[in-house]
Amino acid sequence: MTDADAHKKNMQDLQAKQRAKVAEAEDPERGLVLVHTGNGKGKSSSAFGVVVRALGWRKSVGVVQFIKGSWITGERQFFDRLGGVDWHTMGEGFTWDTQDRERDIAAAKAAFKRAREMMESGDLDLVVLDEINIALRYDYLSAQEVLDGLKARSDRTSVILTGRDALPEICEYADLVTEMTEVKHPYNAGIKAQRGLDF
Repeated sequence: MTDADAHKKNMQDLQAKQRAKVAEAEDPERGLVLVHTGNGKGKSSSAFGVVVRALGWRKSVGVVQFIKGSWITGERQFFDRLGGVDWHTMGEGFTWDTQDRERDIAAAKAAFKRAREMMESGDLDLVVLDEINIALRYDYLSAQEVLDGLKARSDRTSVILTGRDALPEICEYADLVTEMTEVKHPYNAGIKAQRGLDF
């Protein structure tokens, strides 16, 4: 058997296995819960990529941002121009900037109240809870209240939770957990964040 024939045979076997796996998979008939976590960059960026994908399929999308506050980002500007995303930036900025725990807790609670309304409304196919894992990490929200909100969501609604240090309870409940791992970062070499790449 030639190398080309062997390759073709391997690919045919792989194709058959993949097709069998797809045929066995079932539609859960409910939205999924995705967690994007880890110490590497790309958690929110990946979530906004899913937003673009959902919009491409004419899905309805909402975003609640828990930490970023008034920070101007490229994705917010883009979706503002595009329209069609129910977007709420409700954080007050990085936790080391606010330096007021009670205020941060109040902001997180208000953001999650809005998020629950969106998740339970039945109007949205996808809701992104951007940086909610940070609010959980600092105990601005409890794992139980977030789990209660996720469980109460409309069957139609998928949810993406972003931010480093996702709690084990949240990861256990989620359908998909992706951990971004930092291998190299320009900030560690003294390079400041770049507009259009980092924000």
